[in-house]
Amino acid sequence: MPQNPIFDLLLRNARLSGGQGLQDVAVRQGRIAAIGHGLAGTAVLQEDAGGRVVLPGLVDTHIHLDKSCLLCRCRDAGGGLKGAIAAVSRLKRDFTVEDVYERGARTLERAITQGTMFMRAHVELDPLVGLRSFEAMKRLKRDYAFAIDLSICVFPQEGMTHDPAVEGLLVQALEQGADLLGGCPYTDADPSLQMERIFALAVAHDVDLDFHLDFDLDPSWSHLEEICRRTMAAGWQGRVAVGHATKLAAIDEAALERMIALLADAGVGVTALPATDLYLNGRDANHRAPRGVAPVHRLADGGVTVSVATNNVLNPFTPFGDGSLIRMGNLYANLMQLGPERFGDCLGMISTGAARLMRIADYGIAVGGWADLIVLDADDEADAFGGIAAPLMGFKRGRKSFVRPAATLVR
Repeated sequence: MPQNPIFDLLLRNARLSGGQGLQDVAVRQGRIAAIGHGLAGTAVLQEDAGGRVVLPGLVDTHIHLDKSCLLCRCRDAGGGLKGAIAAVSRLKRDFTVEDVYERGARTLERAITQGTMFMRAHVELDPLVGLRSFEAMKRLKRDYAFAIDLSICVFPQEGMTHDPAVEGLLVQALEQGADLLGGCPYTDADPSLQMERIFALAVAHDVDLDFHLDFDLDPSWSHLEEICRRTMAAGWQGRVAVGHATKLAAIDEAALERMIALLADAGVGVTALPATDLYLNGRDANHRAPRGVAPVHRLADGGVTVSVATNNVLNPFTPFGDGSLIRMGNLYANLMQLGPERFGDCLGMISTGAARLMRIADYGIAVGGWADLIVLDADDEADAFGGIAAPLMGFKRGRKSFVRPAATLVR
């Protein structure tokens, strides 16, 4: 390295995970060029983290931007999963590209200012909505690329095998830039046939898969084992994920251990979606409702790649949400009764582990990696996670992408 190197960004006095003392992070051409205390050199942009925690940009593996911010249109949707699906189905017919774009942008901007820099958006395709939501996602992907990498996962929310037009729409989207394919077997008249067709499309188009799966608390049946078998048969290990899988919260210990081993062998990742899974599951138990969230920390201990993600925001599936992944990880830790000794693991579920699930290359704060960085309003990582510290600023590929000034008391 030259004696007085020139960088694009020098972020000084950062408190890095696992690091000793404060470190400087130097960035050149979008990548981290050096990490160390008191780095020499000049930069186009210099920022002082002031001893605050600096993390890699957060990763949201599962969100529905196309149906976010719908509360004002369906506040009387009724409870439960079926009611939520029906309520949104009634609205989809009238979705326009502009409408989906505006609502998606509102949620996307919230997520960006909460530190999210990678996102997998699950987008519904069916004859009711056609490709309109998909077109809006492509625009959002382009317009917000300065701050976030948006991956588009197209899937049939309301079934596929009953109507050949649905598969045709999925193929069109894959040919027009969709990044990966999803499935929702539990809403299909023939779940096994849907899985068969979705895997065939994934292999034909060489894309990853992400299924909505096993979204209830009845342990007497499951599609998860079939997904694992099909993953291994297709040679798609490491390229398949499932979201929800809440049946894992209802099975006994021996069955859970068997499923952990099967998931690890098949290389199938699992995403827990605490806000939605808590809101929709266990309603028939009244005040004795179970938690109803997959224990993904147990899966991670067994070698399964896991993440915690947002899912829905301000709609009948989840009438809550501010886009904060740290809040979502915190919620998961709280309901699973995980103390500070596991806070780092839970942070991994919205960062390093989630990045593995999405197969993001060169992720993390290391020399040579992409300079995707967020500065949190905290000087201790455990306090930041436990206290849901607000991100103060972010740098996407070394370029400042958002600023969120710290709150100040006026005495």
